[in-house]
Amino acid sequence: MSGKKILGGWYKNNTEPLRHTLSVEMASAATSDEPSRTVFLGVDVGTGSARAGLFDEKGKLLGSSSSPIQIWKDGAFVEQSSTDIWLAICAAVKAACSQAKVAPTEVRSLGFAATCSLVAVDADSAPVSVSLTGDSRRNVIVWMDHRAVEQAERINSSNSPVLQYCGGAVSPEMQPPKLLWVKENLQESWSLVFRWMDLSDWLSYRATGDDTRSLCTTVCKWTYLGHAHMQHINDKDSRDMEACGWDDDFWEEIGLGDLVEGHHAKIGKSVAFPGHPLGSGLTPTAAKARNLSLNELGLLPGIPVGTSLIDAHAGGVGVIESVPPTEAGEHDEEAICNRMVLVCGTSTCHMAISRSKLFIPGVWGPFWSAMVPEYWLTEGGQSATGALLDHIIQNHAASPLLANRAASQKISVFELLNNHLETLMIEQNKSFVAALTEDLHVLPDFHGNSDIQIIGFYILWCRSPIADPKSKGVVHGMTLDTSEKQLALLYLATMQGIAYGTRHIVEHCNAHGHKINTLLACGGLSKNPIFIQEHADIIGYPIILPRESESVLLGAAILGAVATRKYHSLSDAMKALNAPGQVIHPSNDPRVKKYHDAKYKIFRGLYEQQLSNRSIMAQALA
Repeated sequence: MSGKKILGGWYKNNTEPLRHTLSVEMASAATSDEPSRTVFLGVDVGTGSARAGLFDEKGKLLGSSSSPIQIWKDGAFVEQSSTDIWLAICAAVKAACSQAKVAPTEVRSLGFAATCSLVAVDADSAPVSVSLTGDSRRNVIVWMDHRAVEQAERINSSNSPVLQYCGGAVSPEMQPPKLLWVKENLQESWSLVFRWMDLSDWLSYRATGDDTRSLCTTVCKWTYLGHAHMQHINDKDSRDMEACGWDDDFWEEIGLGDLVEGHHAKIGKSVAFPGHPLGSGLTPTAAKARNLSLNELGLLPGIPVGTSLIDAHAGGVGVIESVPPTEAGEHDEEAICNRMVLVCGTSTCHMAISRSKLFIPGVWGPFWSAMVPEYWLTEGGQSATGALLDHIIQNHAASPLLANRAASQKISVFELLNNHLETLMIEQNKSFVAALTEDLHVLPDFHGNSDIQIIGFYILWCRSPIADPKSKGVVHGMTLDTSEKQLALLYLATMQGIAYGTRHIVEHCNAHGHKINTLLACGGLSKNPIFIQEHADIIGYPIILPRESESVLLGAAILGAVATRKYHSLSDAMKALNAPGQVIHPSNDPRVKKYHDAKYKIFRGLYEQQLSNRSIMAQALA
């Protein structure tokens, strides 16, 4: 299969449908003579693949499977097919159950997580094109699509009160700018759409027939004011709350007043807290087709399906209670407010919760009950982290040689670079690895016309907490050296720059009311030991890794578990199904702290110098 492997799947270079080949990971399997188990199923739809994971009552992964998703990319336009996505889900679910030897009767619930992509369907739930090509298969505007930059700028000029809950501005990845773009450019499609849905909400709707939307998606990506429901938190039927958090004046002002019609029928008449049961559970059609065709899940109808989450937020649910008993604070309900979750992948999301409403400049939120019910969510981030490391490595002169050497040793390029750093530390007689970059400093605000802009996660147009769309990346200390060793040093300095950015976010949040003292990390980058150790040393707080590496899948599975009513609340389910793994502590060597404090000062100075340079050039061109 030709194409570029990104985010766990394959991007085809043509428009032919992808065959849903599978990759399967087995953690453990049941034997045929075992008694029936209680198994919770989680589904995560990423940018390049759909994944299914099966977990037992202790949150242990029994098995997982993935299936690729087709994607169309044309400059700023990035599109997918909801039909193709559902096919991929069905393939992944069936394969996971088969490989883990989990019978349909053992799967007791289902939960979904997905990217914050936008889905368009008509009154018969058929796809409606959001593409200039008119291709009806392309009914999903992918989260990273940035066709609506101009619309976002116009919306931000409105200065609507709702904008204060998303850091003061919407970004092109949010749904209002995309909706406005479709109305202005695809009038026929606009008139045909009966439902506009976040992808994870569409998945729940496709599975249950229930059009109830998640407080996570609506609050975080649609400017819905979730705190309008604060008085309903103890309602037994809170899953069926009438949507009272839409600001009609906002929609009218930005030119989308027609979405207010019919009690907001097209964008959500009812909302629910994450994990609340939808409809009558899995519909017979979604559960198992009569002809057993591959386009259905192969599960028993009626199993509970929980209200969904955005994928990064599901990662938060899957990890935030993964603390050792001494850290758990069982009798302190506020202990969870001292933690920040880092979902580290192509980009990094930084999520913290609080009991009180905290407005933090340059950071999204506060979002009420968008991740954990009754808590306000603060969401910061870095637009390119894993993508930036890939960019640094792949564009270096030594990259081909490094890739060949890694392949011959049957290890990843990251492992090989880490090995180089350990060797260099010994050769240069350094006391600790970080000291190798005393003359090399990186400001990781790499944006512009590179792949990072397309792949990267827009967080307030750039990174938190600066939120400066004009900020550029800086590498200070380059030489003519193009060796693998120099690449290893640049790779380390880039990881450090990312960690200094996280330190800035943590300090900024704490300065505005948070009391963060513990980090929890999940995602691909969290598996890199040097990346995590540098973060612990630079920030000065311990970093806890979860026992199960598939935190997003676990978070999705927890949503279904809550829907079974086995657990009193989402918080109870997290405590039962989250489990800690390794804890990485900051170095106790005072030299390490002194070193990073110095480099952090330089890191902050690189941006300040950039502002000064920008001012000098502006004056020269005035």
